[in-house]
Amino acid sequence: MMTPSSPWWAPHVYADRRSFLLGRTRITAALRAWFGARDFVEVETAILQASPGNEAHLHAFATELVTSDAQSVAMYLHTSPEFAAKKLLAAGEKRLFTFARVFRNRERGALHHPEFTMLEWYRANEPYGLLIEDCAALLAAAAEEAGTRRFSFRGHEADPFAAPERVTVTEAFRRYGNIDLLATVSGVETDAPALAAAAKGQGIRVADDDTWADIFSRVLVERVEPNLGIGRATILDEYPVSEAALARPTARDARVAERFELYVCGVEVANAFGELTDPAEQRRRFESEMAEKERVHGERYPVDEDFLEALAQMPPASGIALGFDRLVMLATGAPRIEQVLWTPVAEPQ
Repeated sequence: MMTPSSPWWAPHVYADRRSFLLGRTRITAALRAWFGARDFVEVETAILQASPGNEAHLHAFATELVTSDAQSVAMYLHTSPEFAAKKLLAAGEKRLFTFARVFRNRERGALHHPEFTMLEWYRANEPYGLLIEDCAALLAAAAEEAGTRRFSFRGHEADPFAAPERVTVTEAFRRYGNIDLLATVSGVETDAPALAAAAKGQGIRVADDDTWADIFSRVLVERVEPNLGIGRATILDEYPVSEAALARPTARDARVAERFELYVCGVEVANAFGELTDPAEQRRRFESEMAEKERVHGERYPVDEDFLEALAQMPPASGIALGFDRLVMLATGAPRIEQVLWTPVAEPQ
């Protein structure tokens, strides 16, 4: 592990990391080949954006663009290549993928790093259920390249070749938290007092000023996530609409959206959507997210008007963001994300 006196480039530190890094290179090549064999086009998206994204809990790196006539324009490093990728769908691409360097502030730990790689791919005019099949195939491909039959992290193991379990968020809250989640949801509206009462009844701490989303996240983290992806991968499906700002509602129940997350060994690995293509509804959700961000953190990010214009032209699509570094960790057995990054961002002293 790196210390202030032993940076990542110190020969003895690098020697301990090198096998993980070579595994990363092999997995990268295997996944590129997998997408290429299925007629996906690899794209590169600009890192510098007018908006970094509009999710309340994500924190961006801000910078400025100085124009040729010395005008200063506020810009951001993107937290995801999603907006740019969807503009390419609007432009006419049908299947695309990207290994994107992305940036998120205030995030550092065993599974988090301020700069990391997001593998995103999109399928125009194809159902988002196909993304579940994609995830299963990519887990197996990564395992094959790493030469392993088991993924592992912090004492948990999962078989990367087994078919993933698929469970809805509603089922998971009932199974692991004994909470009827949808009883606290009506359309896009949520009932914080009702969810607070249910959570307190199960011994979960709730603060007086907690929002519905706060309580939802606490139950998810404390009761649900530790049980996911154990033995085999888990697809946690059909999030409440309020927790899926970029996803369309399901045809079966308008209270839940076409959003799933992939978990392996208790670790969230990927986040998928049946993509929302209604620009007016997307604007409403962005504004709601930014109002919450301003309430909690005292700041908000601009809405990318160019993205909303492109969204009106975008075909129906499904898309997914996979934390590539986490996948490499699981496949190689690395204990911390820095072990699978060629040149980690140094911790300030």
